[in-house]
Amino acid sequence: MKLVITTPTEIALNLEGVSYVRAEDSSGAFGIEPGHADLLSVLAVSVLIWRDAAGQEHYAALRGGVLRVRGGAVVEIATRELALSDDLKKLREVVMRQMSRNAGAEQAARFGALGLQQAAISQIYRFLRPGEPRRQRGPVER
Repeated sequence: MKLVITTPTEIALNLEGVSYVRAEDSSGAFGIEPGHADLLSVLAVSVLIWRDAAGQEHYAALRGGVLRVRGGAVVEIATRELALSDDLKKLREVVMRQMSRNAGAEQAARFGALGLQQAAISQIYRFLRPGEPRRQRGPVER
């Protein structure tokens, strides 16, 4: 079989000679071998496992995605983010680093969005109550 994994920015894997793929969706884990029926499934955040022609297992941590099997010979996966490895321990370390980095970026984005919301509410309040004296900006009151 052929296994193709893509992200929004790259073709992360394009591999011929795959003998088995194990994926996971909301109903649980399932396996795909050559000749599998056509399939379309939404993948959970999980670890994808595949075996090459020599029987060696390889791993990809997926941040969800969509899996499609075509003609029993092509497995295509589209995901937002992934990490590849031949060693589960190393894969875990890579995923933990990515999660830590993403958590910091997400927190900064949330704080930025809250600041924009607060500024918009202040502008709306000034528009609805134009006669009231304006307070000077200072620290956020809680």
